Amino acid sequence: MASSISTVDLFCGAGGLTHGFEQAGLPVKAGYDIDQACKFPYEHNIPPTHDAERYETVRKAIEHLEPLSAGQKSKIDRLHLCSKLSNLNLHRIRASKPGGTWRDWPRELIAECHTKKSGKTYPAVYGRMEWDRPSPTITTQCFGFGNGRFGHPEQDRAISLREAALLQSFPANYEFAPSDEALGLSHIGRLIGNAVPVKLGEVIAQSILAHIQEVN
Repeated sequence: MASSISTVDLFCGAGGLTHGFEQAGLPVKAGYDIDQACKFPYEHNIPPTHDAERYETVRKAIEHLEPLSAGQKSKIDRLHLCSKLSNLNLHRIRASKPGGTWRDWPRELIAECHTKKSGKTYPAVYGRMEWDRPSPTITTQCFGFGNGRFGHPEQDRAISLREAALLQSFPANYEFAPSDEALGLSHIGRLIGNAVPVKLGEVIAQSILAHIQEVN
């Protein structure tokens, strides 16, 4: 019976639950966690469950959207709007490379908090996404360049709300507020960041249906 069930480990951490499930013969299809420190122990110790060639990349999800400047919004899609950048953060994002960190910047651009011992262990902020890799975890603060690895791969800005929604695998025409209601970055960002990715929901539902069919 157990071999016919597949699972997904949300908040997987270093992989304890996944490893226990695998030991018991219950396969885990994927593990997800917002904590970047979990990436190495999980991927190093847990056998891969996906073909990397089939991953949905940032390029596939958002490259087709019209270019924007920081603080600009699309005239075609009202959800395709992005936050403004201060002059300092504009210099910082221009000094950022896809997949890099603030550690790549000239010293004069590094925030004071990151020069302290307590701040040096947080490299996954002020980062740019990479075109040909999966998106980092989309959080409620995904519209802010300094809140994570939410810089656009090549445009000098944070990702837009529409881009965040697409990276969460929502359809391109998905609406998060009435058409006559002003869009607030924080409000819509919270809805998008707190959502279960659509594709993940689909996989979970397929697993449930497969289990029901097996039982019946």
